[in-house]
Order: sequence, then structure tokens, then C-alpha cells
Amino acid sequence: MATTMKTKATVPHPQSFEDALSELEGIITRMEAGQMPLEESLAAYKQGILLLRECQATLNTAEQQVRVLQSENLQPLSPAPFDESKDD
Repeated sequence: MATTMKTKATVPHPQSFEDALSELEGIITRMEAGQMPLEESLAAYKQGILLLRECQATLNTAEQQVRVLQSENLQPLSPAPFDESKDD
């Protein structure tokens, strides 16, 4: 009994975060419908995990970049040291 798989398990990674997220949402929708055969569901789940990890890595990188930008540009305001010799 041969089965055919109609999933995208070997498709290259999407070009952007938005593409990966959209593909992941599509997989979730198809799986929630409950109409996939078991083998196709497993392949879709595997692809979903890969996409989820890719999205998480992209978000982690973006978060690190924001933290770097904040630490370089948004320094807390601190009063300048008072120099008593200038008041003379």
C-alpha cells in the first residue's frame, strides 16, 4: 500500500519572517481542519516546527538589535558633575 505525501517538507525556507509566519499559519489551519492523513500531518508538523524555530530565531535577532540600539542611543539622563572651581 503506497502513500503519497503532498506536503512541502523539502521546500526551501521562506524569504522573510512574514513569509515564514504565513506558511506556519497555513499549516496550523490545515492541521486544525483535521482532514490530513497521518503521514501528511506528521510531515506538516515537522515543517511547522522548522518554521517556528526560524521565526523564533528571527525574533530573537531583532530583539537583540533593538537592545543594542537602545543601549547605544537611549542612555539614561544623568546630571553633569558639579565643578565648584568654575563658580569663583
